[in-house]
Amino acid sequence: MQLILYYAPNACSLVPYVTLTEAGAPFEVHPLNFRKSQHMTPEYLRLNPKHKVPVLVIGEEPLTENVAIQIWIARHFPEAKLLPADPMQELHAISLLAWCASGIHPFLSRINSPPRVCDLPGAEESVRRLAQQQLFENYQIADDKLAGREWFFDHFTAVDAHFFWCFRRGTQFNLDVSQFRNCIAHFERMQQRPSVRKLLAYEQEVQTAFAQAA
Repeated sequence: MQLILYYAPNACSLVPYVTLTEAGAPFEVHPLNFRKSQHMTPEYLRLNPKHKVPVLVIGEEPLTENVAIQIWIARHFPEAKLLPADPMQELHAISLLAWCASGIHPFLSRINSPPRVCDLPGAEESVRRLAQQQLFENYQIADDKLAGREWFFDHFTAVDAHFFWCFRRGTQFNLDVSQFRNCIAHFERMQQRPSVRKLLAYEQEVQTAFAQAA
């Protein structure tokens, strides 16, 4: 079965790259240059009319949205234990994946692109300030959940990969996240995983290629 991941640097397509690597799944990566609007081409829109990443093409079937993609990977590569084995714990993990996708990600998007939220002149600073406040509320929730533990569950799961992206993206906006010590420790642990190291090296490779093609 052929797997193709459509990916963009810095975007949340980082998450399935990490989990597919953790699962030992053979997959191809098709990087998209958003600055050249490659996500808006007719060919890509046929795969994902929402013009976003990630998309995981499974055989000939495109699957979108990180929560669904993570569940698919976990189900098809059970030996990787990307979700907890206990049914209730599995549901809690899916709940946390949904929280990362819909409870944290939108505030990062507002910080990144304030005009998409409010296009009134001079509104950008206010949009960013309010989004940061709400983002930090969620970081505090995560910080509390990570107190005294290495991962969100008893072992590494897809939740850790998703939250890694959520926290990393905040650091890329030069936000002062020093108060979230457990999140920082989790972030540092994640950076030591071979899957994340592979991702970061690949991301740098793609960014260099994009810069050279500019």
